[in-house]
Amino acid sequence: MISRKSGKIEKMVFAPGCALMLYKPELATKIHQLLNENLGEMDMLMTCCQHDPHLQSYSKIINVCPGCDKRFGNDYKDVSTISLWEILAVSHFFTFPGYNGRSMTIIDACPTREQERVHNAVRTLLLKMNINLVEPQNTRTNSTCCGDSNYGLLPTNEVKELMIKRTSEMPLDDVVVYCISCIKSVYNGGKKPQYLIDLLFDEETVPKTYDPDEWHKELADYIDKH
Repeated sequence: MISRKSGKIEKMVFAPGCALMLYKPELATKIHQLLNENLGEMDMLMTCCQHDPHLQSYSKIINVCPGCDKRFGNDYKDVSTISLWEILAVSHFFTFPGYNGRSMTIIDACPTREQERVHNAVRTLLLKMNINLVEPQNTRTNSTCCGDSNYGLLPTNEVKELMIKRTSEMPLDDVVVYCISCIKSVYNGGKKPQYLIDLLFDEETVPKTYDPDEWHKELADYIDKH
């Protein structure tokens, strides 16, 4: 998709992110098709955000990964980002499933801690799905890490302890997350992760690879190849 902004030609691309491609690549395909049908044809960017995507100037990347949102937005010249959540929050083309006022709580992802645009959009989507959100004590810009960002800095057993500690702060068993590593952390912490993409497509969230060592090896191998 190509649009004009401030007199500049802006090309939009969709970046599913490495974690989603490992988790449920079929949902990445669904999202790409949805965007193509409603916003115009755009490429799906398979280059990891830790590698230079070599995009044309004034490209705008639609992402679902908080890490991609931060890295693509900060590390590469003339590239901007927007989350899928922000697009769907103001869209008229997406049919939202309904959850009948079911109560859930939430962990906001570390890379978007200062991004209130993301926090607001996520909560708009939950409202549109008739989910009753019960905010934890530490939330939005004051949210604390799920524990996973400490991987590689601390021994794995200490990382797991942090996951349990953070998850224990959650006031409900159902915990909305919009980072796939947060799925693993919440599961390790003993509660039920509800991944936002799964909620939007009315699918069950499954932890799959959840051991921190195994998950980070799987992720690192994928990143090296992309």
